[in-house]
Amino acid sequence: MNVAVVTVGDELLAGRTTDTNATWLCERLADRGVDVERVTTVPDRVADIARVVNEYRAEYDAVIVTGGLGPTHDDVTMDGVAAALGRSLEDHEEALAWLAEDGYTRDDLAAGTAELPRGARALHNEAGVAPGVAVDGVYVLPGVPSEMKAMFETIADEFEGTPTYREAVVADEPESALLDRIADLRERFDVSVGSYPGESVRIELTGTDEATVADAAAWLRERVDSP
Repeated sequence: MNVAVVTVGDELLAGRTTDTNATWLCERLADRGVDVERVTTVPDRVADIARVVNEYRAEYDAVIVTGGLGPTHDDVTMDGVAAALGRSLEDHEEALAWLAEDGYTRDDLAAGTAELPRGARALHNEAGVAPGVAVDGVYVLPGVPSEMKAMFETIADEFEGTPTYREAVVADEPESALLDRIADLRERFDVSVGSYPGESVRIELTGTDEATVADAAAWLRERVDSP
């Protein structure tokens, strides 16, 4: 399964808010064996949201969109997703029923709070107010991290891929000095290799066979200088 993650918000692009949602989602999806192949941040503009969602839903098994839910002037994510799918927005009766159970009457809610793309499945916001949706492989979650995490956990089982295994080898050598050994490793073992320099070099080995990854890590550890 491959997925694209889209985060929405002018504040993310201006650097006023750190995009922790994308990092958390990528980690959770990777844990479930799902390949995240795109992470894109777009501004609070309907046309930009619609264009990116429409492009990605044609390329990936699912698109997860976070941010821009609610009734304020810059909460336009539902408008963008509805435009991408060619659907109108309308009050969602199940979402309104959930909100009523949480103590909100229609008069309490700002206009537009429960307007979702026609025919979408509403996702209950257990940690906030604004509902999310799932429709045509597009999942729309809140931008508030606590709300996003709680909502994702209710749909996590819908994201399944091939389990992957990881091991890290730390080398106390320059990254450039390791190139021949990494090339040899790739020829010998069916694993993906990532190299991340810092005070030491962390080499991450990833594969779908646990024993192969373990053997590759053991082989490499014998051939590098450890810190």
